[in-house]
Amino acid sequence: MILFLTVLSGIAWTVVYVDAVRIGFRDRCYAIPAAALALNFAWEAIYASHSVTTGLSVQGVINIVWALADVVILYTFFRFGRAELPFWVTRKLFLGWAVLLGVTAFTVQLLFVAEFGWEAAPRYSAFLQNLLMSGLFIAMFVARGGARGQSLLIAVAKWIGTLAPTIVFGWFGNSPLILGVGALCSIFDLVYIGLMLRARPGRAGAGAAHGGTL
Repeated sequence: MILFLTVLSGIAWTVVYVDAVRIGFRDRCYAIPAAALALNFAWEAIYASHSVTTGLSVQGVINIVWALADVVILYTFFRFGRAELPFWVTRKLFLGWAVLLGVTAFTVQLLFVAEFGWEAAPRYSAFLQNLLMSGLFIAMFVARGGARGQSLLIAVAKWIGTLAPTIVFGWFGNSPLILGVGALCSIFDLVYIGLMLRARPGRAGAGAAHGGTL
């Protein structure tokens, strides 16, 4: 059961990343909120590198696939992200903000490792940043005035990809923290799915041109 849920989570999140790439190029924007994208890339780069040096597991292979997908999503962020911000944000300010996000993300992830060690750190940091991502997806929907640069497939796959490890580490792993944070993720994810269902695919291009999403 645990292996099944691990693979299910890996497939679901891979679907999120692949569709985020597709949507990003189609709508000429980034499909993952910037702060969450930075944290995800830092998490995957750090733990994929660690798994390569210590011996690959199923999760380690999945982390490598996710990290590679994130590189493409990062390209869409740098290529199209400037248009999401107010006019007074120059290209230099945009790049400076992006670098600050990246440095902060890697610093936070490494601090989790320093505090909790290589075994527990990826679990705690992953669920906390996942909760942040769930809220930021809703904020992105609101800021863009609709479903532009987003998809129902991303919303549903994100929910499943988070729910599966919530069961693994929260329920089977007997962790009240992970179970509680994972449950909160599901609440936010279901709200976001509801927003995407309400928007309908035919109205996906009706979002605002500038939103200032995080």
